[in-house]
Amino acid sequence: MEPWVVVGICGLATALATGLGAIPFVFVRNVSARAVAVSNALAAGLMLGASFGLVAEGTAHGRWQTLVGAVVGLAFILGVERALEGRNLEIGLVRGADSRRMALMVIVMTAHSFSEGVAVGVSFGGGITLATVITLAIAVHNVPEGLAISAVLRPRGVSLWKCAGWSVFSSLPQPLMAVPAFLFVELFRPTLPYGIGFAAGAMVFMVLAELLPEAYETERKSTVALLVSLTLVGMVLFQRVLG
Repeated sequence: MEPWVVVGICGLATALATGLGAIPFVFVRNVSARAVAVSNALAAGLMLGASFGLVAEGTAHGRWQTLVGAVVGLAFILGVERALEGRNLEIGLVRGADSRRMALMVIVMTAHSFSEGVAVGVSFGGGITLATVITLAIAVHNVPEGLAISAVLRPRGVSLWKCAGWSVFSSLPQPLMAVPAFLFVELFRPTLPYGIGFAAGAMVFMVLAELLPEAYETERKSTVALLVSLTLVGMVLFQRVLG
């Protein structure tokens, strides 16, 4: 089998792993307003934890490049938010502000996946052992990312299969970017910290501007803060174990 085919299969496997994040919602049938707030808090903690991990990884490749990427990520998400503002989106049975928030979440996580795809492809340039570790780490890391997406979509009436589908869709850039990154590893390697910073900046903005304000509207601040703190620390520790 050609090496680039192996890289593509590994990238696809990491994308499919994201769909596993929808599994916990098999056991959650009745979604109340409080459940929406709790889901937002959990998603916020997971995304913040992932962002901290991304910044740490990005700065190891280039500090100012990661910072530039984060600023561009913030500008991107502001532009997307402005473009979606006032639009009458309809996702399944969901309309209005909720549909825009859902679309924003999927866009943010999809943008994040580009840098992960590059990381998979570049890792194969360092040998099969490094590539295996990086691929497994990203695949496992994608499961809570799928949970974060499902935590926003499921409480708003999106079916379980569609939650899994949107989660996998958000990670499709991984196999798409992994192959060219492998074939042109020296060309793609310098772009990695920019992509990582971009993803981190976009996710932090999403948490602070969308998820947390909505969570605070329904649930007590102390409960939201506790859930965000626990999931944030858990995500950081999880990434440390993988690293």
